[in-house]
Amino acid sequence: MGIVNVTPDSFSDGGAFLDPERAISHGLRMAAEGADLLDIGGESTRPGACPVSGEEELRRVLPVIQGLVAAGGPILSIDTRHTEVAAAALRAGVSIVNDVQANRTDPRLWELVRDTGAGYVCMHMQGEPAGMQDGPHYQQVTREILAFFHERIERLGRLGVDPAQVVMDPGIGFGKTVQHNLELLRDLGDFTRLPHPILLGVSRKSFLGRVTGAATCDRLAAGLACTVWAARLGVRIFRTHEVLPTVQALQILSAIESGGAPA
Repeated sequence: MGIVNVTPDSFSDGGAFLDPERAISHGLRMAAEGADLLDIGGESTRPGACPVSGEEELRRVLPVIQGLVAAGGPILSIDTRHTEVAAAALRAGVSIVNDVQANRTDPRLWELVRDTGAGYVCMHMQGEPAGMQDGPHYQQVTREILAFFHERIERLGRLGVDPAQVVMDPGIGFGKTVQHNLELLRDLGDFTRLPHPILLGVSRKSFLGRVTGAATCDRLAAGLACTVWAARLGVRIFRTHEVLPTVQALQILSAIESGGAPA
């Protein structure tokens, strides 16, 4: 899953693809490098980010979605917290809603997913983006997020969402300390035993820098280490800024595990 941030303030590439034509070209380049999915986002959810209106979010993302659809790009996902944004994106040709704040009480977004048959990424976040890193706290982080997922699976099922639509994302970096993130990575095997695919997003995140000392732009190797580790534990979807290196790392892992290079 390649990341296309159509924002001025995302943590690593804010402003780089705010122009729709640049964002479309960036997405098509990721597709050529091997991205199966593109995740389009118009609101930064980095720690401390300020929320934007649904109207502004749509002003940013709709031209990009329309351009990628017209160009015959890959499957598209909308990275949003807002039902009205998800609805407009689905009408424009998006297939998946990446719900970065699945700790919601309002069921409207879930009803939209049910009624449209869209894919749904259920991501865990403790708190809101503006304050999620202000002292995140868990008694046992893996157990609590697994409980969160089980509760969401039950609620989605009661609303009539087909289990085949649902993917789970433990939300690395979203209301978690460095230690919480490392524990979740260590315990990914517990998550891959759930009856849903697991999505992992670690690309360029701050905990990688806290462990290695690397600047945001120099965290590729650390992210690839997490990717290979996660793939061996059964994670199947990887959200990344760097598609080609990620594809190549997974190709080599697959070749090693299968005992030979692809024909």
